[in-house]
Amino acid sequence: MLYEIATLQVTLFAVPDVLGPLESYTAGAPGRLLGCWETEHGEIFGRLLVLRGFEDAAELARERERLLTSADPFGIGDHLDHFTVETYRMFPFLPDVTPGAYGGVYEFRTYHLKLGGLNPTMSGWRKAVPERTRMYPLTAAMYGLDGIPRITHIWPFPDLNARLEIRKESYDRGIWPPENGPQNIAHATSSIGIPTAISPLH
Repeated sequence: MLYEIATLQVTLFAVPDVLGPLESYTAGAPGRLLGCWETEHGEIFGRLLVLRGFEDAAELARERERLLTSADPFGIGDHLDHFTVETYRMFPFLPDVTPGAYGGVYEFRTYHLKLGGLNPTMSGWRKAVPERTRMYPLTAAMYGLDGIPRITHIWPFPDLNARLEIRKESYDRGIWPPENGPQNIAHATSSIGIPTAISPLH
């Protein structure tokens, strides 16, 4: 399976108005809606993160062509100011995303990697993830198939306080960060997303 993260910038205060049309659009388009979050930290005010899964490259290509040639991508009309789309593949030792109730907040962390950094990064993650996910589940850890060499990982948490507590415990116990991880990061960003009413991941 391939994954797409679309970042939608919508007009101010328009999020409640776009969720219904966006849900209808994704229901009728190729791919499967897995999650939809409104960002709470970093860039805010009308920024949505939309995660979709595609069975193969052909299905994703059909939808990407449709988006790029449409006068109304994502079906939300004039409420959409601009968007970006990124393509990912899951780390090979991790399962596909399973929708469900996992937490009130999700953290999206993207690491731009140094050249040649992907394989050692995944090797470290392979060793560290089993113990880390016993503390709390992982939604996804994926590597980019376009643009800058990068990984994006998505973690759910019950709330922001729990996020701090779980992260601190993982560091204190030596579970995290993974071996080979920090030394292969060239640049890192983090966003907090709050699941919207249409999000299958919540």
